[in-house]
Amino acid sequence: MDNWSSSINVDDEFAKLVLRMNPPRVTVDNDSDRKATLIKVDSANKRGSLLEVVQVLTDMNLIIRRAYISSDGGWFMDVFHVTDQHGNKFSEDGIAERIQQSLGPRGRSFRSLKRSVGVQASMEHTTIELTGRDRPGLLSEVFAVLTDLKCNVVAAEVWTHNSRMASVVYITDELSGLPIDDPDRLAKIKQLLLYVLKGDRDKRGANTAVSVGLTHTQRRLHQMMYADRDYDTDELSGSSSDRSKPLVTVENCSEKGYTAVNLRCPDRPKLLFDTVCTLTDMQYVVFHGTVIAEGPEAYQEYYIRHMDGCPISSEAERQRVIHCLEAAIRRRTSEGIRLELCSEDRVGLLSDVTRLFRENGLSVTRAEVTTRGSQAVNVFYVTDASGCPVNSETIEAVRKEIGLSILHVKDDDVYSNSPPQQAGRFSLGNLFRSRSERFLYNLGLIKSCS
Repeated sequence: MDNWSSSINVDDEFAKLVLRMNPPRVTVDNDSDRKATLIKVDSANKRGSLLEVVQVLTDMNLIIRRAYISSDGGWFMDVFHVTDQHGNKFSEDGIAERIQQSLGPRGRSFRSLKRSVGVQASMEHTTIELTGRDRPGLLSEVFAVLTDLKCNVVAAEVWTHNSRMASVVYITDELSGLPIDDPDRLAKIKQLLLYVLKGDRDKRGANTAVSVGLTHTQRRLHQMMYADRDYDTDELSGSSSDRSKPLVTVENCSEKGYTAVNLRCPDRPKLLFDTVCTLTDMQYVVFHGTVIAEGPEAYQEYYIRHMDGCPISSEAERQRVIHCLEAAIRRRTSEGIRLELCSEDRVGLLSDVTRLFRENGLSVTRAEVTTRGSQAVNVFYVTDASGCPVNSETIEAVRKEIGLSILHVKDDDVYSNSPPQQAGRFSLGNLFRSRSERFLYNLGLIKSCS
């Protein structure tokens, strides 16, 4: 065991040495493409390089229109065509430096990069992680418990999928505004929240975790829901419409030693992050890939192997990859009406707002809680208790109780549930080769099984 550990340490030190000798090169090109900014990344390869770059771009709210990925051997080379949220090129002086920092030998880990809920994830907050069975009113009960325990929620993000709920909540002490680090108090918080999560129906079980530290919220939510097995299909058939089901195929390319993963679904922001995050957390390495998302649909093609260097070896493993990618796409697909709340922040605000939701029969399917200075800027996606759309009379009644100038209804066409066109097996290499083959070949990015 000692020899094995020593070998791992030597490998790690060698990888750091290679990175120091070959620092990442990042170029930002606004001239080569008429519609998008090109970001080219060349670096010595290490596990997770692709996810780190995609995470930086996603955290900067950039939209990835195309991506060409290659990481065979010891080198990592990617090209991303990106725009801002309005579809325009951008000029960001610090992006190259941020990507280089993320890939360098002293690069920060996933957990220390910019968070997704509007408050800097730091040692200034206590982090609470919750997973359990979703039900109407659950979020209201969680926030009510935290308010009763003199905790102030400064940020949170909540996802629901396949009857499961995962949430990362950042809290401080109500009076001091400091992180909560008293062991007895933390134990009480965990115990009471666990009672709320379990209720009397959660056969699978619930989990709580409390820490004072750093986390990349959305990556952690993926990990939590994956660990909670939200991809299991026993409940999936009744949880969402087949119209919105992504098309995912997984096939082995025996002559190349890869497994080919093809994905097709309605496009939306952060889709690439969600799929790459899932493959990485499932211990797969993306060696080559092509991503095209320039219309209402997104197409992704990856050539992967397990970390041990082997392609997918069984039908059970193949089905698991399909189900996990489908779940990763659906977790962020928001069902319901989008409500935005903006007001002066105060202790107990979330408890009061979500209580009014519950009393009016609204169920929260996703939430982003943000604090910007003294302002609370929160987003909720709501349905009725059975998961159906809420009628306008109910929404207006809730708005009047909370305040018409505080709670607004927002149209959100980004998360469209329009179905992808039905098709059999597809391949990005075949669909788009006439337009991109020469470019890919010149970059050395074509290594397909076709």
